[in-house]
Amino acid sequence: MIARAFAIWLALMAAGVLNGLARNAWITPATEERVAHQISTATLSGLIFLITLAAIRWIAPGTLRGALLVGAFWLGLTVAFEFLAGHYLFGQPWDRLLADYDLTRGHVWSLVLVTTSLSPVLAAWIRGTGGR
Repeated sequence: MIARAFAIWLALMAAGVLNGLARNAWITPATEERVAHQISTATLSGLIFLITLAAIRWIAPGTLRGALLVGAFWLGLTVAFEFLAGHYLFGQPWDRLLADYDLTRGHVWSLVLVTTSLSPVLAAWIRGTGGR
């Protein structure tokens, strides 16, 4: 199950990269950066859920606990990738990376993390593959 979950997480990361490219190419030029990030966050959250819904039978969590484990695994990978790659590969300062979590400034990136962690449970429940 974990190997399959990792494979789907890679697909989620690819969707995230494509979503970011689309945001930079089309959304940001048409609006302010904060709004572009909000739109991009909503779009990516939807993509994450749809990919998870399509893949949950293949992942086969089997139980609610298994689906929760997949969500926790994805959450850990996502946060680690965001901060470690963001800082060490892409040179972003820590305060800029943390700024995406500042809800008081309209930064709603946390929604992606919530979606990432809960999508396996909801998708398993909908598909009847472990959400019981």
